[in-house]
Amino acid sequence: KNKEEKEFLVFPLRVQIPATGGGHTIEVDVRKEGCQEEAAGYRNGSRVEVRGTMYLKRRGDKLYFNLFADEICNAATDDADCVKGELVFRGKVGQNIEEKRDKKDQPYTVFSAFSAEKVDDGFEYQWVRFFCFGKEREAWLQPGVKVDAKGEMNLSAHNGKINLSCKMEELTQYVAAFV
Repeated sequence: KNKEEKEFLVFPLRVQIPATGGGHTIEVDVRKEGCQEEAAGYRNGSRVEVRGTMYLKRRGDKLYFNLFADEICNAATDDADCVKGELVFRGKVGQNIEEKRDKKDQPYTVFSAFSAEKVDDGFEYQWVRFFCFGKEREAWLQPGVKVDAKGEMNLSAHNGKINLSCKMEELTQYVAAFV
């Protein structure tokens, strides 16, 4: 129960994500408002589909996935594991911004950006690789600029390290409003 005396169902969900040389398993901590009787329908190893809002939290080398579920339902045993959804991001653009062209000579831009979270006396950083397809690079998109971004999230792993990328749908320069 939380402070408001609401009961929550809490369980770990193991998800296989694509990785170089095979797959990599991540553990997602799922929370849903509800009672333990609701949990009786799920057993260890059962396949479920969970819809909700996921928050990522980095602590050192470890990336935590906290999913606040709106809906949990059974999934078919042959459904492939996946994590999909929209990424909403605010952060600062890194040093390298690459302007490229695909096989059909269409422009696209690739860059990384990070968000920072103050933790104790320091900061934790989460980097995201962004792909902006079908348009030229905006003139304001420069290293160190703060951005708001939205797009299709993709998780993968390389040498045991989780990579977070985003196929961009919206990208705007973030300017803090002073009141």
